[in-house]
Amino acid sequence: MNFRSMDEFWGFYMSQHSKPWTRRWHFVGTLLSLVTLLYALCFNWWVLSLVPVIGYGFAWYSHFFVERNVPATFGHPVWSLLCDYKMFGLMLTGGMDKEIKRLGKRPVLQTY
Repeated sequence: MNFRSMDEFWGFYMSQHSKPWTRRWHFVGTLLSLVTLLYALCFNWWVLSLVPVIGYGFAWYSHFFVERNVPATFGHPVWSLLCDYKMFGLMLTGGMDKEIKRLGKRPVLQTY
């Protein structure tokens, strides 16, 4: 599916993260991957290879076993990464519930 804007993709992305535990697993993966990135940059460059393994590992687990769908990153890797950081920021600042309510009031594109 082609998306015309980041906002349009965001609605789809959030529809693929509808369960709270999916979002929580993403949060943990993003947090640990950022900590690993910081460690790699400061102490050991070899650890850098673990950053995507950690981040995607937690996220993909949540898609396969919690949400039971295919990760959006398979079809839209860049937009998915940007949306993951947006979701992380909203969760970190407590704005995720408000965003879920906002998105619930508009149609979400479906993929078949």
